[in-house]
Amino acid sequence: MELFDVYPLYDITPVKGDGCYVFDENGKKYLDLYGGHAVISVGHAHPEYVKAIQDQVAKLGFYSNSIKNPLQQELADKLEKISGIKDYSLFLCSSGAEANENALKVASFQTGKDRVIYFENAFHGRTSGVVAITDNESIKAPFNNFHKVTKLAFNDTESLKMEIEKGNVAAVIFEVIQGVGGLDEAEADFYKRAAELCKENKVMLITDEVQSGYGRTGDFFAFQKHGIRPDIITMAKGMGNGFPTGGILIDNHIPPKYGMLGTTFGGNHLACAAGISVLNIIKEENLMENAAIVSEFVMAEASKISEIKKIKGRGLMIGLEFDFEIAALRKELLFEHQIFTGASSNKKLLRILPPLNIKKEHFEIFFETLKKVLKNQVTRSS
Repeated sequence: MELFDVYPLYDITPVKGDGCYVFDENGKKYLDLYGGHAVISVGHAHPEYVKAIQDQVAKLGFYSNSIKNPLQQELADKLEKISGIKDYSLFLCSSGAEANENALKVASFQTGKDRVIYFENAFHGRTSGVVAITDNESIKAPFNNFHKVTKLAFNDTESLKMEIEKGNVAAVIFEVIQGVGGLDEAEADFYKRAAELCKENKVMLITDEVQSGYGRTGDFFAFQKHGIRPDIITMAKGMGNGFPTGGILIDNHIPPKYGMLGTTFGGNHLACAAGISVLNIIKEENLMENAAIVSEFVMAEASKISEIKKIKGRGLMIGLEFDFEIAALRKELLFEHQIFTGASSNKKLLRILPPLNIKKEHFEIFFETLKKVLKNQVTRSS
C-alpha cells in the first residue's frame, strides 16, 4: 500500500536524536534548528523525558476520560505554577488544530454567536473550523467554506472595532507572533485594544500559543509581554516534546458543562507523563531564561550579516529575512552542511525554532556556516 502523497519530502531519514542533533540511518549528524516545527522543546531523547514515558507505559499507557487520571491534575497544577497563569481551567486534547477547534467551540457556546475574526497570514490548523480561519485558500476544501469568518489586516484596530461592534462575533483569534505566516508581531497597543474591545462587547479573545507558547519566546506565553488576559489560550507543539499533546486554558468566568467538549486520546496517561516531564525540565534547566539569553546572542550575530535585512521574532522563535528567496539557501544548509532550518509563507524568511536547551556554540556553528553559504551563493551568481 502506498502512502497518501501530500507531503513533499526531503530525502533524509532521521532515526535517532540527541539534544539539539538528529542522526540519519547512515549515522550522519544534523544540527536541528527547526525542532520539527517547534515541537522539540526540551531536546531530543532527553533522559528525564525518556524515563517518564518508559515508566508510565510500563504501568498504564491509556484509559478513557471516563475515569479519574490524577496525572491530568498534576499537569494542570505544574502548568499553572510554571506559567504564572492563574484562574484558568485546563482541557487536554491531542494537537494544535484540535485545541483551536475546541477554543472556537467554547467561545461559541459562551457567547451564543457564530462569527470569528482572524487575521492576514494566520495559520491555525487544517481541520474544518480552523482551516476556515487560516489564511491559505489552497488548503481549504469546499466543505470548509461555510463557516462565518472575517479576515482583517493584522494590527488594524479600527477595522477590528468596526467588525466587533456589529454584534455577532463570538471570538477574535490571533497568534501573538505569527508562525507559518512569517514571524510578524503586531504593536503592543493592538493587543491591548483588542482585549478591551472583546471585553466591552462580550467577545471571547483567543490567543493561539500553539507555536509561541511553552517558553519559546522567553516568556511562558508570548501574550504575557503585552499585559493582556485572553479568555482562552491554545497550546500544543512544545507541550509533549514530540508526544502528541494539546490543550486549552479557559478563563474561570466560562463555566463548563458535561458533554461540552470531549476527546478520546487527549490527556491520556502517556501524554500527561510526557507533558509533566517537559514542565519539570523547563523549570529545572531554566529553559525560558536560556531562550532569552541565547536569543540576544543570535540577534547580535545576525545583525552583523549584511545579507540579513530584517530580524523577526522573540526568544527562540526567530525569523531571518533576506532580499532573496531562501529555498536554495535552506537546501544548501541541509544537504551540504547538515543544518535543519524552516521556511514560511514569506519565501524570503528563514525560520529558526530550535530546542530550548540549545547553546550559543550551536549558533556559532550556524552563523559560521551561513556566512560560507551566502558567500558561495554570491560567487555562483557572479
